[in-house]
Amino acid sequence: MEILSRPEYLQEIHKHLGKQTIVVLTGQRRVGKSYVLLDLKKELSADPQNNVIFIDKEKRAWKEIKTDSDLNDYIDAGIDSTKTNYILIDEVQEIKDFENSLRDYRTEEGVELIVTGSNAETLSSDLSTKLGGRHHEVYVQSLCYLDFLRFHSLTDSDESLQKYIEVGGLPGLRLHDIDDADDVRTYCEDVLNTALIKDIILKHKIRNVSFLYNLVRFLADNTGKLISATSISKYMRGREESVSTDLALKYIKYLCDAYIVHKVERFEIRGKKLLESNDKYYFEDAGIRNTQTMVGRDKDIEKVIENIIYQQLIHNGYKVQVGQLQAGEIDFVCTKGTSRIYVQASYLIASEDTREREFGALKKIKDNYPKYVISMTPLVTRTDDDGIIHLSLREFLARGF
Repeated sequence: MEILSRPEYLQEIHKHLGKQTIVVLTGQRRVGKSYVLLDLKKELSADPQNNVIFIDKEKRAWKEIKTDSDLNDYIDAGIDSTKTNYILIDEVQEIKDFENSLRDYRTEEGVELIVTGSNAETLSSDLSTKLGGRHHEVYVQSLCYLDFLRFHSLTDSDESLQKYIEVGGLPGLRLHDIDDADDVRTYCEDVLNTALIKDIILKHKIRNVSFLYNLVRFLADNTGKLISATSISKYMRGREESVSTDLALKYIKYLCDAYIVHKVERFEIRGKKLLESNDKYYFEDAGIRNTQTMVGRDKDIEKVIENIIYQQLIHNGYKVQVGQLQAGEIDFVCTKGTSRIYVQASYLIASEDTREREFGALKKIKDNYPKYVISMTPLVTRTDDDGIIHLSLREFLARGF
C-alpha cells in the first residue's frame, strides 16, 4: 500500500539525529506511528551510505525477539560498521527490558535509534530512569483536517468538514468507506478495544473491565466538562457499580498513558497559577469518541467541535489549559514560548445570549494577548468584535489564526 507522507514528523525526527539521542514516536495505537517509521525507512534506505535495521513487533517475522538479549543478537547480526546504522523498532514496549538494549546502542559510533511506543508510562518512566532522559519524544496525532482531506482525496468544503467531525482522523479509515457509518463505527471500536486490551487491561491486569469501558463512555459524554473523581463515582453508583475515587483516578491515568484521552488542567488567569481540582478530558480521536457517546448527535456536536479544536491547537504546537476567571471560564488558554492566545469554542453564535456568553468571557480578560471565538456559524467570515476575532471552524482548521 502506498505510504502517504506526514512530513512534519519526519522533519522533527531529523532534528534530533546525530545527537546520541533516542527518538521515540509516541501516541495512541493506529494513529500512524508505524507508517511514519516506514516512511523514514524508505527515505533512509535510498542512501547507500545508510544501513537500516527494521523491527516491527506487531508482525510475525519478528515474534522471536522477546527480550533485550534477543534484540541485541538481532541488531548485532545486522550492523554494518562501514555505514551509518539506523535501528528502527515499532512498538518497542513489546520487548522485555528493551531499555537495556537502547542504552547500550545509544552511545555507539554510527548508530541512530528511532522507536515507537503506545504507552506513555512505560516509555517515559523506563527511558528516563535507565537513560537519564537522553531521549526525545515525537507525539504523533490522529489526522488533522488538512491531512484528512489529503488521505481521502477530498476538497475543503462544508461537506468534508462535516465528514471529519463525524468519522475523525484515524489514518486506517483510508481503507474503509467513510460514508458507511457502520463500517466506520466497527473500525473505530476495534481500534479502541485493541488499545484498551493491550495497553491497559493486560498491562495492568485489570479486573474491573466493565468499569473501564463505562469510564470511557462517561468521558465521551462529558467531553469538555470539568470532571472530578467524585462525579465519576456518583455516575457509577447510578449504574449500580460502586468504585472508589482512587480507582477512578487510577483508571483515568491509564487512559491518558495510552493516549486515548488527554487531561487538560485548569489555569487561573488572574492569579496565573494552576488549580488542583477538576480537570477536563479530550479524546485523541473524535471518531473514537463519537462511537462511545450515548447522547444524540444534535446535542453532542458542540463537544465534538471543542475536542477537534483542542487537538488542532496541540497540532499547532500550543500547550493548552482551561482558563478560570472569577465569574466564568475560557475554553482554552494556549501558550507557545512567551506568546499566549485565548480561544472560545462554540457551535453556533445564533443569539445575543450566546454571543454575550462567548465574547463576554474573553472581554473580561484585561491583557493584550490575542482572543478568538471559533464556531460553525453559517457564512461567518473573519470578523473583529472589540478586539476579539471570530473565525469559522473550517478557516481555523485549514489556515489557522
